[in-house]
Amino acid sequence: MAVRCQFESNNDIGVFSKLTNAYCLVGIGASENFYSVFEGELSDANIPVVHTSLAGCRVIGRMCAGNKHGLLVPSSTTDQELQHIRNTLPDSARVMRVEERLSALGNVVACNDYVALVHPDLDRETEEIISDVLKVEVFRQTVASNVLVGSYCVFTNQGGLVHPKTPTEALEELSSLIQVPLVAGTVNRGSDVLAAGLVVNDWIAFCGQDTTATEVSIIENIFKIGDGNPSTLQTDMRGALLESMT
Repeated sequence: MAVRCQFESNNDIGVFSKLTNAYCLVGIGASENFYSVFEGELSDANIPVVHTSLAGCRVIGRMCAGNKHGLLVPSSTTDQELQHIRNTLPDSARVMRVEERLSALGNVVACNDYVALVHPDLDRETEEIISDVLKVEVFRQTVASNVLVGSYCVFTNQGGLVHPKTPTEALEELSSLIQVPLVAGTVNRGSDVLAAGLVVNDWIAFCGQDTTATEVSIIENIFKIGDGNPSTLQTDMRGALLESMT
């Protein structure tokens, strides 16, 4: 199921957390309630919830990119932070610093365990590191003419959610590229910055407290979480878009 939560009264929980099929990172300095939501839901799956900062910042969800194979962090990450993450992540996940001008990696990379979409201007060397460490096929893309693909789309091995203004042809093209079903949608009562309000893996999703019941329903359907009925997806989607416009 999709679980609603907040980080210190902030609904942009994706800014302060990173969730994959193998581990979960959460920013330091939040209340125990925020951590207990993640720990309570992920403990049964033996997924470590790692409390950390990156370059002294707690907006870790926007600064790093990763999947079950590995984690890429900006070059400004301190040795102490890097060591702490390496010690707490599963042995199968490689952790690597990346020298990249576009250092907010979470904003410029969206990936699952097989495919990554990246900002069109990302360094060639960074592209090779993403391919090597995360073991993915890399495609330079935009989402609804936005270059920050990591902010405007979220996808797992099951499905994905993209910017609500993505044209149908672009949606179909992206879907065939990453080989998972996609729908256009919103989080947090109409927000199009999807990755800021939503973190999800193959069996659970966490979204901001303001996310409406309709938006939650779409999230559960497209990511195949819980017992959602896919046939209601288009109806729900239309409802969510109308709701966000009113």
